[in-house]
Amino acid sequence: MRLEINCQDRLGIAQDILDILVEHEINLRGIEIDEMGKIFLNFPNMEFSELQHLMPKIRKIDGIKDVKTAPFMPIEREQHQLQTLLKTLPDPVFSVNTKGRIILINDAVLTQLSLPQEMVVNLPIGDLLKGFNVSRWLESENPQAQVQKIRFLEQDYLVDMLPVMVPDIGGQSIMAGAVFLLKSEYRLGQQLTVFNQGTADNFVSIQADSKAMKNVIKDAKRMAELDEPIMMFGETGTGKQLLAKACHEGSSNKDGKFIVVDCRILAGKEASIEFFGENDEKLGLLDLANRGTLFLDEVADLPSDIQTKFLKILQSGYYQRVGESGSRPLEVRIISTTQKDLGALVQRGSFSEDLFYRLNVLSLFLPPLRERKSDIIALTERFIKQHSMKLGRQTPRLTKACTDYLQTYPWPGNIRQLENALYRTVSLLEGNEIDKFHIQLPSCSATSSIVSQEFNGSLEDEVKRFEKEILMRLYPSFPSSRQLAKRLGLSHTAVANKLRDYGINKKTVKII
Repeated sequence: MRLEINCQDRLGIAQDILDILVEHEINLRGIEIDEMGKIFLNFPNMEFSELQHLMPKIRKIDGIKDVKTAPFMPIEREQHQLQTLLKTLPDPVFSVNTKGRIILINDAVLTQLSLPQEMVVNLPIGDLLKGFNVSRWLESENPQAQVQKIRFLEQDYLVDMLPVMVPDIGGQSIMAGAVFLLKSEYRLGQQLTVFNQGTADNFVSIQADSKAMKNVIKDAKRMAELDEPIMMFGETGTGKQLLAKACHEGSSNKDGKFIVVDCRILAGKEASIEFFGENDEKLGLLDLANRGTLFLDEVADLPSDIQTKFLKILQSGYYQRVGESGSRPLEVRIISTTQKDLGALVQRGSFSEDLFYRLNVLSLFLPPLRERKSDIIALTERFIKQHSMKLGRQTPRLTKACTDYLQTYPWPGNIRQLENALYRTVSLLEGNEIDKFHIQLPSCSATSSIVSQEFNGSLEDEVKRFEKEILMRLYPSFPSSRQLAKRLGLSHTAVANKLRDYGINKKTVKII
């Protein structure tokens, strides 16, 4: 039988309750008082008629607010939760007292030792864990949590050694023992394998609170399931590679490799060998990416000779290594990125028009950080937490002035600039609060001038000039009013009318 008594904090109230129990000749098994002003009693079961007499008497005590039966004592719940946790843990766990003698073990220990619990409890922990002086650690002045390599039953383990601290009367912590959690090489390997596997939602690590980024993720999830090439547009540091990796992990090629190619460094006579491979002597990037994903970063800088050869490969589905006569089948998902105006490069003849349309089947447009302000603070808090964990320090908090500053800064380097700035801040921070002056960033205007110095027309004329320039620059990449409307967030009719008014079409812009 358990009772839960809700009462005031009054001196002597517990004694008054105990007097009633003595009066009814009730043998008390346990009493517990929590911080919320409740007293829990544990005593043998009694008849309902007896309980009907007992509870009203307790309610009459000065300071008692309510009395009711309880299914269990709080300490009982905690003990059973701990026992359940220990039973389900597959790794050996030992709990010891300050003398290093075992007081608690889990089923994994008993299974490996093939001994009953009574033969293990009270043994010195040093009899079972070899290779490290546990007694010396327990007897040290201020033992800290640490990881050590030990041997248990002639097998190597990593052990997490965790001191158990209990607050004393003066509010200081005193050591009451320690817990040892063992991990075998096999178990660590299992956990690492699971850690490196894709999650059920491969896009969960991408911050998307803003409407703009939510739309990007929504489109990317659908495109990931398709086999056609994806072209990602966006400024430097907007997270194109992270999004591409998520698309790879959500594709049918997820079991293959994700090969990153920085097209800016593919130059010279060795570039073709690097890209296509050479005879049987050297694997190329296409070999490595076969049955996986080839990520072409800054594809606008792909050398023209490789553009020509790569186009033929995409058209035929076969490739040849340099110096090789036979062809090899290619099954690869292509994801490309650019922060340049590929449409303009096509017009100037510096990028293959046919290759452009081969790569730009599906399009994703990553907005700059300044256009997704609702993501800035969430990203900031994530980066601060990550950097703090790496540096082994407490996660600092942000002041209101700091959050306001972060949301108004234009971030020309986008997410990459934000992450780097926060790493510097957390590394050098003294204290546990980040204010505006701790964030060292180059001065940068939130807006750039879009008006020519020779401007001498009306506001309406300049707005039309700027609007036409935007449409002219975007139309080669979105050669239909529907595609362009989606890119600009306008209605199809509005964009169609503007294209007609400005005389922009496939003939005038030289787009097929």
